[in-house]
Amino acid sequence: MKLSVQIRLLPQKQKMLILIVLFPLLGFLSGSIFGRYIKHGVLYTTTGFTLMSFLLSFFILIDNIVNGNVYIVNILPWIYVDSLQLDWSFCFDSLTSIMLVIVTFISTLVHLYSTEYMESDPHLLRFMSYLSLFTFFMLILVTANNFLQMFVGWEGVGICSYLLINFWFTRIQANKAAIKAMLINRIGDFALLLAIFAIFFIYNTLNYDIIFTVTPLFENFHLFVGNLEIPAIDFICLLLFVGAMGKSAQLGLHTWLPDAWKVPLQYQH
Repeated sequence: MKLSVQIRLLPQKQKMLILIVLFPLLGFLSGSIFGRYIKHGVLYTTTGFTLMSFLLSFFILIDNIVNGNVYIVNILPWIYVDSLQLDWSFCFDSLTSIMLVIVTFISTLVHLYSTEYMESDPHLLRFMSYLSLFTFFMLILVTANNFLQMFVGWEGVGICSYLLINFWFTRIQANKAAIKAMLINRIGDFALLLAIFAIFFIYNTLNYDIIFTVTPLFENFHLFVGNLEIPAIDFICLLLFVGAMGKSAQLGLHTWLPDAWKVPLQYQH
């Protein structure tokens, strides 16, 4: 049984936790809105914001390990319809902190590598902005405190993947690869949506805290699919697994990867 503890946050720490998620978004805005003014300064802003997000994530990870603190930051009420009551909130537990460090560290390295690898590309600033937006949605995905908010980050990552694969949009091969990736990823998205529907049907909520706490009470709960009786927890876990397979391009759902990796020896503008 997983229990999460909400700790009363000091204003400074709450701002720090929010900034972990917002820094990559600020990097994206610096390139997409102010790129024409700061030019190659975008390389420093996007990489710098991502690096700062990594440093704050590392600090939170140390705090989780040493003190065992779990932070829940409620931003604002989001959806209140009948029994579906969700806030836009972030959860920073030990697992989330580890994922934050992994995502922001790798993203920082990708930003640094891209500044050299893509330096001769005339649209480098747009590429760096897409990378920061991808990082932002990844952080939304891993810090979400409910399944629906997680799905927002999930779909945002899919959109950014399409934009990055189709970055050289004048190439027919890039167009085909992006469309193929988008279509195949819909398989995983469909499985995840089914899992979310099943979770709400069983638990009458999508909040992680409640679901993780009461799950042992539903170990003997079964769903009927036609004439087939399936353990509800196993069914949900299977759908979540298929969703993760689709998003991470695992065996059978990876066929778009070779097309996405075909980079021309010389880009012709």
